[in-house]
Amino acid sequence: MNADTPGRLLGYSLPFSPTGASSLVPAPPWHFSGEVLMVEYRADPGAVSSFLPRELARVPSTGLAAAIFGDWQSCSSGGEELLDPVRSQYREFYIALACQLGEQPVARCPFCWVDKDFSLVRGLIQGYPKKMGSIAMTRTFSVGQATPGTAEGSQFGGTLAAADRRLVEARVTLEQPSEPPALMLAPLVHTRYFPAWDPSGSGTEELVMGGSSAQEVADVWSGSAELTFFDSPIDDLALLAPIEILGGYRFSFAETLNGGRLVSQDGR
Repeated sequence: MNADTPGRLLGYSLPFSPTGASSLVPAPPWHFSGEVLMVEYRADPGAVSSFLPRELARVPSTGLAAAIFGDWQSCSSGGEELLDPVRSQYREFYIALACQLGEQPVARCPFCWVDKDFSLVRGLIQGYPKKMGSIAMTRTFSVGQATPGTAEGSQFGGTLAAADRRLVEARVTLEQPSEPPALMLAPLVHTRYFPAWDPSGSGTEELVMGGSSAQEVADVWSGSAELTFFDSPIDDLALLAPIEILGGYRFSFAETLNGGRLVSQDGR
């Protein structure tokens, strides 16, 4: 939008304004750095398949899934958000389901919760099914007794609550340094969906590849894990509850997002 044109407003996302400074989400690229707590598990394969769009459900599901907690810091290309931390820091919980797009291993996110509005709207732009929630994770520090450290036997916890209900509890006990879990690195395939407001319109429905690049993983530890999902009258998360725990991970992760790739015009 041209700021010199009368009546034209600026911005990458709503709200628009004469200068564009009011947009909740700035234009990409978006850079992310953070700490991740992850539990890999198997859910009921039939339940997993029921959450997949047609393009991802052509190969029978193995039920492989992951519950992922992230403590993130993000910024746009100028990095100014890092000096205004309320605009850069947030926490997240999401589910990743292993699946295939043709012959390519990919992942699908059926549920995601975050604790900041800019992350929620940024996710909806990409196709993440984000909701607002309360996410807590054990943190580490270099000194003192109120930190588990990063060593054999260190224990970490993560919790998710939303709409006044506890939905997820996870615990990971570190056992040894490890390779990164493949499901964390798999390309995500999302559905970008925006309903039509005019009843005669068709809205927007697109299946898209997530577009993650410049991925970095460091300080990976694996170990044993516990994971519990709780029933909710307003969420179907418990349908993907674990039937077998495969293991837990803790690691540092970074990536850059700068747009994705259209797969099809029908995202479901």
